[in-house]
Amino acid sequence: MKKVRIRYDRIIILVLIICLIVFLILGIKHIIYTHTYEYKFLNKGYDIDTIKYFETLENDKKDYILSIDYNENLINILKEKYFMWKNIDKYIAYYNENKDKTMEDVIAIVNVNANYDWYDSNIVKETDTSLNEAMLVNKFNYLPTNYSDNLDIVDIKNWYAFGERKIIKTVYEKYIEMYNDAKKEGLNLVISSAYRTNSEQEQIYKERKDTKGLEYADSYAARPLYSEHETGLALDVFTPEYPTIESFENSNEYKWLIDNSYKYGFILRYPKDKEYLTGYKYESWHFRYLGIDLAKKVYESGLTYDEYYAYYIEK
Repeated sequence: MKKVRIRYDRIIILVLIICLIVFLILGIKHIIYTHTYEYKFLNKGYDIDTIKYFETLENDKKDYILSIDYNENLINILKEKYFMWKNIDKYIAYYNENKDKTMEDVIAIVNVNANYDWYDSNIVKETDTSLNEAMLVNKFNYLPTNYSDNLDIVDIKNWYAFGERKIIKTVYEKYIEMYNDAKKEGLNLVISSAYRTNSEQEQIYKERKDTKGLEYADSYAARPLYSEHETGLALDVFTPEYPTIESFENSNEYKWLIDNSYKYGFILRYPKDKEYLTGYKYESWHFRYLGIDLAKKVYESGLTYDEYYAYYIEK
C-alpha cells in the first residue's frame, strides 16, 4: 500500500489564505459598519433603545441628530405628541434654560412662540385673514389695518353692556341657535361685548394701562389690532344672574357652554391655567367662533387654539 505524504507547508499556506480571507471579510464588514447610523449614534453616546427609535426616522433627520451635540433629553423631545421638527433647536435651547419645566410644556411654549416676549417685534406678523374664521389673532399675530372694511356686520338684539353692539352675521346666527337651545334648558345667555372697532379696543387698552399699568393691561386686554374682538368672531357671554368676571364661572350657563358651545362653532378661548400659552388671564366668558367642524376638533384636542393652530393649521 502506497504511503500518503502530507504536505504541511501547503496546509499552512491554505490556513493562512483562509485566515486572510476571514480578516478581509471582517475588515470590510467593519468598514461598512462604521458607515452605518447605528455605529455613528453609538459613537455619539446614545444607547441601543434610543438608536432603535432614531432608526425609524428619515435619513435627513438622522443626519441632523448626528450634526448636533449629544443630548440625553433628545429622545424625550422627539417623542412628545406635538413635537415639530422645525422647532427642534428652539426646544433644546429653551429646555436647557428651563429644566424645571415638563417636556410637554416646553413643546407647547415653543410651538406658540411663548418662549419670546409677548409682542416681540422680531416675530410679530400680520395674520392670515384668508383663513377666515380659522385665523389666529394673538400677541404675535395682528390684523391688517383695513380688516374691518368688508365685514358682514349685523346688530345684536339681546345685549347687556359694552361696545358697538354688532357682530359678524354668521357668528350671530350660530349664537342665537346656541342661545335658544340654552333657553330650553332654563339658561339665560347675554352678550356683554362682541365686535369692537379699533378705536374702541384702543380705548379699553389705554384705560387699563393708564390706571393699572402695562403688565396688567397686557394680561387682561389686547393691544389694538391684536384683539379677537376686532375680528367680529369673538363674544363675551354672561348671564344676568352672574354678570361679573369673578362670578360667571360659577353659573350653570358657564358649565353648559363648556360642554356645548363647540356644537355651535365656539370655543373657550382663554382657559384656566393657560396664561403662559395664550398671554391672557383666564376668561370664563370669552368665546371665539371657529365654525362647527374646527371648534369640535379643538374641543376634542384639549388644546388652546394657539397650540392647535401652530400644530395643525400653520405648519
